[in-house]
Amino acid sequence: MSGQPAALTSKFPVTTPRLRLRLFEERDLDMLFEIQSDPGLVRYVPFGPRRLEEVRDALDQRLASPPMDADEQVLRLVAERLDDGEFVGELTLFLHSVANRQGEFGFMMRRSQQRQGFGSEAAKAVLGLGFDWLGLHRMIGQCDPANDASSALMRGLGMRQEAHLREFEIFKGEWGDLLVFAMLEDEWHAAVTGASEPPAATAG
Repeated sequence: MSGQPAALTSKFPVTTPRLRLRLFEERDLDMLFEIQSDPGLVRYVPFGPRRLEEVRDALDQRLASPPMDADEQVLRLVAERLDDGEFVGELTLFLHSVANRQGEFGFMMRRSQQRQGFGSEAAKAVLGLGFDWLGLHRMIGQCDPANDASSALMRGLGMRQEAHLREFEIFKGEWGDLLVFAMLEDEWHAAVTGASEPPAATAG
């Protein structure tokens, strides 16, 4: 983890009941290649299936994690299982504005680890990092309207659909729509203190 800010190396990993969220390491190349070369998994992200050398460049970017203290910094994390250390997926935390305390999160789950609730558990932890660690006031998540799994996950987290932007951008050669979900800090704190909600991720 050399070259990564001390504030990050002291913060991570964080744990949830079944997962560990940690910074990327050199050993993650094969797993990152697995998800970034899968046509089905990259269907709803800006890039197409990547070659190994392209994934190598992507991993190098992830190894140089920013300190998350300035506008438009992006932190990418590995989610892995606590029971066997299996790579589950990648989580992304965007810090859009320090002054306005605005952020965003994203996620991509390894195909073999889907449909087990890991995506929701990991995404909840990233929301917790945004609100409780970075002190954000508002976080959003975005997805293609055809991406039913992602929209269902965000609704399940208690996020509110705020917009359906029609023909918002040219996405992979054609006009694409975009759904925008959001949550405010008071909504997050109300959710995590509710009797039926699990706690936010904690350092581990």
